[in-house]
Amino acid sequence: MLAAAALASAGYDVVAVALGCNVKGNIGVSGEHIYHVPGQRFYSETRINLLKGERWFCSEEAARDAGWRKAKW
Repeated sequence: MLAAAALASAGYDVVAVALGCNVKGNIGVSGEHIYHVPGQRFYSETRINLLKGERWFCSEEAARDAGWRKAKW
């Protein structure tokens, strides 16, 4: 369990990444749910913390269906 918590706090969901789910669902400081796709300006800097409720998505459609909006940059 400790390993899973360490991975989550470091921003990695090994299963999601292995499955090719590379859309990052990030929660901003204001609580807004925003998703980032590869190629967007801040994609590589965005870290996912599963303990905060952030998550990975397998498609933009899945992110939108879950109520997240696309990052502006």
